Amino acid sequence: MDFEKARADMVMRLRALGVVHEAKVVAALEKVPRHQFLPPSMGDLAYIDRPLDIGEGQTISAPHMVAIMAEALELRPGMKVLEVGAGSGYHAAVMAELIRPGGKVYSLERIEKLANQAWKNLEAAGYGNDVDVIVADGSKGLKEHAPYDRISVAAAAPRIPEPLMDQLKPDGIMLVPVGDPGYQEMKKVRKKGKRYEIEEMGAVMFVPLVGEHGY
Repeated sequence: MDFEKARADMVMRLRALGVVHEAKVVAALEKVPRHQFLPPSMGDLAYIDRPLDIGEGQTISAPHMVAIMAEALELRPGMKVLEVGAGSGYHAAVMAELIRPGGKVYSLERIEKLANQAWKNLEAAGYGNDVDVIVADGSKGLKEHAPYDRISVAAAAPRIPEPLMDQLKPDGIMLVPVGDPGYQEMKKVRKKGKRYEIEEMGAVMFVPLVGEHGY
């Protein structure tokens, strides 16, 4: 299979659908090899726009959702990003591409097997120096590297986890799906001093956020 062509075709379809607009996000999606974040047996599915099962009850998000989140996060070079839910490592790689040079992604994953595989995927794809994968309860965040310019949550919470709000920098942005397992709304949270502005971005479907401040 010609993965480069498949990747270019995927991005072209996303642009035609109006999913992705920013040139830097287009470039990141064109560069990051999604097939390297899946088992070889699933390579032919890598550039289809749908979520895929990666085991342990978890998924790799559909490319259109990764694109939407990447644009909504307003990522810039040098930023420090917290990711909740490493999954396969693909979304972290896209974010790492957008915050180069000088940026860092701290990616939390509660399932050790997935965390280890995500790290291997990231290292093989050339993002080993840009992303740290840590086995932890993502709903609690990661205090030792806080505060963060951006927080990206790839699992649905019953409410916005308070520790994540606390670990967001002033003027920082967090994306988090909120709702029950059957229906969620993606929320874009912007920290303004001691208050927060929350924008509703529409209905989504994510796996549940399991942890002290999740399900």
